[in-house]
Amino acid sequence: MRARRSEQHRDYLSDALALLQGWTHDGGEIRRTLHLDDSQHAALTERMKIVADALQVRPDVRRLDGRTQIRLRVPGMSDLSPGEVTLAARIEDLYRTIIAGAA
Repeated sequence: MRARRSEQHRDYLSDALALLQGWTHDGGEIRRTLHLDDSQHAALTERMKIVADALQVRPDVRRLDGRTQIRLRVPGMSDLSPGEVTLAARIEDLYRTIIAGAA
């Protein structure tokens, strides 16, 4: 029974990841690069911190050449957890909200 649950878990995560456009899945992590100005970056990271704290996920966020780079992973694990996938989906929602507000 346990292996079956693991397969269902992977299927769920694979399905969820397939819906996250723009995210790159590489082994035990997912990554996304967003083109944001400094104020948009600040707004995103502030809102992201609230969601990440609630999910108990620690995103790796970097700013480089006008781009915000986000990496989500579980340290020491080869698979993602539902928390990372949920945070990625919430980041997408936040990103769309911030971009829409700039238009």
